[in-house]
Amino acid sequence: MADDSLWVEVVSADGRVWEGEALSVVARTTEGDIGILSRHEPILGVLVPCAAEVLTTGGERKIVAVDGGFLSVNDNKVSILSQYATLAETISLHEAELEMASAAKALEAGNVDEETKRHYNRAAAQFKAAQKASSGLR
Repeated sequence: MADDSLWVEVVSADGRVWEGEALSVVARTTEGDIGILSRHEPILGVLVPCAAEVLTTGGERKIVAVDGGFLSVNDNKVSILSQYATLAETISLHEAELEMASAAKALEAGNVDEETKRHYNRAAAQFKAAQKASSGLR
């Protein structure tokens, strides 16, 4: 591993979603956005639903939809651990938009149980990730 890189792994309840060498990681925690570079101080953060971004050493952007979870940094290794995580390249922007609208409608109708909130959070994370990936936004 190069001196300016770090090892990143993204793990969901279903298994490993992605792993590899990276130059940086950006994710949203309860405290706001955080950027991680090589040799970052150890940290444990609580993730909110977001589109985490990994810039690989090969210059690729890997965008991952997560519905919350944890981000851990220690010994030049970043772990993103989430109940749900999926690569944006596998998400249809149109389908994600429809799913988010459906979940938002259920919330507006008064369905505020945990399952409905979780459904909305996953749909919103998928939509944001797919949108970011398709538009090339940084």
